[in-house]
Amino acid sequence: MTMARTLAKTYDPRTVEPRLNEHWQRNGVYHFDRASDRPTYAIDSPPATVSGHLHLGHAYSYSHADFMARFWCMNGYNVFYPMGFDDNGLPTERLVEKRMGVTAAQIGRQAFNQLCLDVGRSFEEEYQALWQRLGLSIDWRFSYRTIDTLSRRTSQQAFLDLHRKGLAYQQDAPTIWCPECRTAIAQAELEDLPRQTTFYTLAFTLPDGTTLPIATTRPELLPACVAIFVHPDDPCYSGSIGSMVRIPLMEREVPLLADPLASPEKGTGAVMCCTFGDATDVEWWRVHQLPLLAILDRDGRLNDSSGDLAGLTITEARARIVEALRTARLLLSEQTQPQSVRVHERCDTPVEHLVTRQWFIRVLDHKAEFLAAGERIRWHPAHMGARYREWVENLKWDWCISRQRYFGVPFPVWYCTACGETILADDAQLPIDPTVTQPKHPCTCGNNSFTPDHDVMDVWATSSNTPQIVGQWLADPALYQQVFPFALRPQAHEIIRTWAFYTIVKSLYMFDTLPWREVAISGWGLAPEGTAKISKSKGGGPMSPQEMIDKYSADAVRYWAASTGFGKDTTISEERIQAGAKLATKLWNVARLGERVLAGYAPPGTPPALALTDRWLLIRLRRLVERVTTLFTEYDYATAKAETETFFWTALTDNYLELAKMRLYDAAAPLAEGARYTLYTTLRTLLKLFAPILPYVTDEIYTTLFATESDSIHRVAWPRLASLPTADDTEQSAAEAAGDAMVTIATAVRRYKSERQLSLGRELARLEIATDDPMLADSLRASAIDLRSVTRAASVAVSDHLDPSLLKLLASERLRVAIQP
Repeated sequence: MTMARTLAKTYDPRTVEPRLNEHWQRNGVYHFDRASDRPTYAIDSPPATVSGHLHLGHAYSYSHADFMARFWCMNGYNVFYPMGFDDNGLPTERLVEKRMGVTAAQIGRQAFNQLCLDVGRSFEEEYQALWQRLGLSIDWRFSYRTIDTLSRRTSQQAFLDLHRKGLAYQQDAPTIWCPECRTAIAQAELEDLPRQTTFYTLAFTLPDGTTLPIATTRPELLPACVAIFVHPDDPCYSGSIGSMVRIPLMEREVPLLADPLASPEKGTGAVMCCTFGDATDVEWWRVHQLPLLAILDRDGRLNDSSGDLAGLTITEARARIVEALRTARLLLSEQTQPQSVRVHERCDTPVEHLVTRQWFIRVLDHKAEFLAAGERIRWHPAHMGARYREWVENLKWDWCISRQRYFGVPFPVWYCTACGETILADDAQLPIDPTVTQPKHPCTCGNNSFTPDHDVMDVWATSSNTPQIVGQWLADPALYQQVFPFALRPQAHEIIRTWAFYTIVKSLYMFDTLPWREVAISGWGLAPEGTAKISKSKGGGPMSPQEMIDKYSADAVRYWAASTGFGKDTTISEERIQAGAKLATKLWNVARLGERVLAGYAPPGTPPALALTDRWLLIRLRRLVERVTTLFTEYDYATAKAETETFFWTALTDNYLELAKMRLYDAAAPLAEGARYTLYTTLRTLLKLFAPILPYVTDEIYTTLFATESDSIHRVAWPRLASLPTADDTEQSAAEAAGDAMVTIATAVRRYKSERQLSLGRELARLEIATDDPMLADSLRASAIDLRSVTRAASVAVSDHLDPSLLKLLASERLRVAIQP
């Protein structure tokens, strides 16, 4: 073969990686081939939420899907690997509010939405540049924005389809409300936030005048109290159930009722039900058909129904009513203790429950169907399927998909001003903004005047259609048929309850099929302290991905990302990134050593005569290929990387290269051609095994030394066992025994030199080996040149006993070693 170029003396990723990335993009190395008859492997990759700068946690999780994409591509699959940007909805709105210092209320909806588009575009350009620099094998021809025309059309069409099937509906109902964001949210957007709070024990009054103590953290909700609940089996209240109880400070009485949700162990065992303090209040209100006293407005302030508390914030009202209770001697005690409060995940604001008119998708009626679907999906790791199952089993609300915000996908809906009928857009009108465009036809009542729906869809209502968006369900049915259902959904574990669940819901409702065969769940990149998840919207952590790439290389960052498997959180470790850079440098240096003997080398069709050392390495290489292939197939890239690296450092660099050095660099040495063939085969194979993890350095070495098949290692086939030399059982046994014995001998000699602070290259006068195994003795005699190479011994002798005058290094049942320094 003719060498196109040679490897530089030192590896400089700062020049090599950008050059290779430009080559990959220019030549479409990662392009999906629509005309190919290879099986399709389609990845429903997560569109990054446009809410701030990307951090190392993103580099960690997004690398995981890329490891698998590269593996399956090298295994003959036509990989469809798109990338999107999730830039519609509340996260992008909050980014713009924070970055630009304005709100839609200040500058108007149209101007604010344009700001969201512009800011989103600038961040998306930043995201794409980082993903390319990190080496993600994305086909950027299929990139999308969840606010673009196709995404809006797809999302609106999905809504219309579900509405026609009776699965999307609108009603006035208690909804989870964020006072900070001033919008309804879904159950999946809640998080539990620990905090210190005060439990106030208030004096309610029973009909006989005795005091009924009730502990609460929400005394400001007293004006909304509609009942008192106790457990039906609580003996403390068995004689009081059904009686009326007077509310402190209020000229009202409410019934004392029994319900199993009231816990006798919590507080005094009696609980006030207010409309609404939490989800349990909502449940009691529905089941017991209680009256509705709504005292909270959408901005988190109390309304006129609260009397003299009207206009106060929740905090202000709490302070006012607590002071009034103290004055009236109706506050029995105050106790500070920890509490877990439900907050909106986007802003950490405690949520309220307000009655509002919202759009919902039915999920509670179909929980059994969704549970069965989860069992048909392969989860990596398997226990993540349990998280999905637990979420579905514990669902309490239908999916609320409407948001009282500005930047998002509008509902294609109007309301007749005459009769109130809901008017849906025609499919041909999509995508549509009902605030700009009117219906094509008058209402059935004959009226031509309409009020548009001003709400926008929840961001997940659009993201749940990512298979349809990127597969171009509406724009390119042939492509959609080729890629759907997708092979893989990679995503983080905290959005199993949202993205995974909602996508399954949409796919089952709309297409009666699962959206993908497998789900691979990545963990979080944690701050160096190892406890806190890094967040885009909260600063992005102490080290930026670009900083680490510039300092150590993209391969080094990917190496760190591959150190932990799917489903596991990991601490961001500069030390591990440094280890990745060290590995890339060592690969380069080994390749440069190999270049001296492989220049112009073309391996013969039939392997040449091999030394036992060669066979030992190639036997281990076969096992490694088989093992690593199985691990990748099982989505265990971390163990695959670790075992490949162990082989590289121990079997190849520490031992084989030292054992075979004399044969490699002396063409006249016995079996020199076998050593050359073995190094060629091993290095070429290892580069392929490392390629999914370290795409840059492997491609640069491969295209320099072995570029006979393709212009990139990422277009060549994964190593096949059939391409590696085989040996019968006798040959294999002899080679393994001899190789293991030589490694043991070499280790003993190295230890001897190290203990005496001698260089490893220090020559020895004589190496003597004794063994009672005749076959091993013959093997070691045949391998004398390799033993001399690794130990730097001038002579090597093998017998059944040792010269007593020599210095003994090793004595075991089957092997004894001595030297003459």
